[in-house]
Amino acid sequence: MFIARRPRMFVARLDSRPESAPLARYLLRAYLSGLPSGERYCDTAELLLCELFANAVRHSDAPSDRYIEIRFALVDSRLRLEVHDAGSGRPSLRAAAPDDEHGRGLLLVNELAERWGCSPRPGGIGKYVWTFIAPASVPVTA
Repeated sequence: MFIARRPRMFVARLDSRPESAPLARYLLRAYLSGLPSGERYCDTAELLLCELFANAVRHSDAPSDRYIEIRFALVDSRLRLEVHDAGSGRPSLRAAAPDDEHGRGLLLVNELAERWGCSPRPGGIGKYVWTFIAPASVPVTA
């Protein structure tokens, strides 16, 4: 008999403020430190989490007292990150002009993630942006 195991998922709700981003990174590092090969995801995962979290804070039309929820899980050797918010907008890739100060975050997500997308939240309020991150290769030492 085969028993499917659900991935161990970490979930936290943080204030929808830019000052919450360092806590989100800290929680991600703590989660990854508990995984056997967590360090192989760390750099890319931190960057993408920061981009998705910043987008949720900056672009959400949800009331300011709503939380942003972050979720992490290892699924078939891929790290899944989710950032949930109560806003109605959906992220989209766009070309940033050379002098634009913002607008390149999703381009980074698109280039560094194995895949990513946006889905409606269960219950119909808001959305979540998810990404799958492949582990970085381990350098061969001679």
